[in-house]
Amino acid sequence: MSLARNLNRALTVTTGLQVRRAPHAAKAKAKEGKPAAPAVTKRPAAPYRCPASAELPTERLLREPVFIISSIRSGSTLLRMMMGAHPRLHAPHELHIGRLEVSCDNWHSERAMGELGLRRGDLEHLLWDRVLHRELLRSGKDFVVEKTPANAYMYRRLKDCWPDARFVFLLRHPDSIARSWHESDPEKRPYDTAVTDVLRYMTAVEEARTADPDGFTVRYEDITGDPEHEMRRLCSFLGVDYAPAMLHYGKKTSSELVRGLGDWRDNIRTGTVQPGRSLPDADAVPERLRAVCRAWGYAS
Repeated sequence: MSLARNLNRALTVTTGLQVRRAPHAAKAKAKEGKPAAPAVTKRPAAPYRCPASAELPTERLLREPVFIISSIRSGSTLLRMMMGAHPRLHAPHELHIGRLEVSCDNWHSERAMGELGLRRGDLEHLLWDRVLHRELLRSGKDFVVEKTPANAYMYRRLKDCWPDARFVFLLRHPDSIARSWHESDPEKRPYDTAVTDVLRYMTAVEEARTADPDGFTVRYEDITGDPEHEMRRLCSFLGVDYAPAMLHYGKKTSSELVRGLGDWRDNIRTGTVQPGRSLPDADAVPERLRAVCRAWGYAS
């Protein structure tokens, strides 16, 4: 048996921890003709305890985080840039905290955490909270803004983790979302496939928006049409003064906008708000998108 396996066995027995093979090692084995380890599948949601408001000072480091809830291709990177230009708001790239998971790998660690009243979901909440709080402290600002589109699927979990969180619901014409997603890779993603993809996100966004009457709703077309007015409304909702710098967030380089963590294309790099595309004719909107159009105030 190899040294690594002996070490893993010893750690698992005594602590519940494991030394995991680095990704490059798995690739090396694949090159040697040996199959790489299968991808880890996402586990079902873990049970967790939502802290009461009175407990928040001891349960959470981060207070009043702001989450942008939107579909892909809705302009969330633009909104992030504008909010991040505010002197009190820190808006980093997409953090994908929902993919950070914690596990107890043996009976000892599970029982130890249980004695502390912590189940796997509780431990994940502590990890998410620490990651965002660390990022906020490094920025020197007052509030963190997180905009990963997959957050639309975990609105309830975010609300339970941070009962004092604020939610910004970013809408865009559903057909424009679908066409933008299609145009990002037209050969791989025909328009009909793009509609299917974005409809899942839009449904999740609308479910979250309906569940949170205290949230703030803003439309991409309004941001590009009258950015100052919309940023003033948003700042009022967040309880911060309006900052003119939000309209001119500064030119960005390719190293500052990483593919896979938000939009990285030319328009977003300009540092200013660019005009949005024209709204489609009602007759051009596919039937599958019309219910969302009506729910979001786009006549169809």
